[in-house]
Amino acid sequence: MNDRLQDSPSRKLFRDLGLLSAAEEFFEYLAVPYDSHVVNVNRLHILKRFRQYLATALDQAPEDGTALRALCASLLAKAHEDFARSSAQAEKVFRVFQGQMPEIAVTAIKQTCASRPKGG
Repeated sequence: MNDRLQDSPSRKLFRDLGLLSAAEEFFEYLAVPYDSHVVNVNRLHILKRFRQYLATALDQAPEDGTALRALCASLLAKAHEDFARSSAQAEKVFRVFQGQMPEIAVTAIKQTCASRPKGG
């Protein structure tokens, strides 16, 4: 395989993205404006949503490096917007927000409260 194919713009883009860690680094690398308060409160949620959007979009991603970078930027902006207009609980990115509180826990709490002596 020749060197030009190994270092294609799309491979370089994903290699560079893989080296980033802080949410702000993703926004700066892709030149996406962001609200620092939204990022501070929802950084992991935004990055996970961005990853979800990327996974879906990559099936039909452009091969051109510039177009691919623009796609990544638009998906990161979309992920940011999700949390700028909503909340982590409403967006349910992580499993902890996806399930309902188990009924058994609610029942146990009610039973414990009912069996406690009053005024003691």
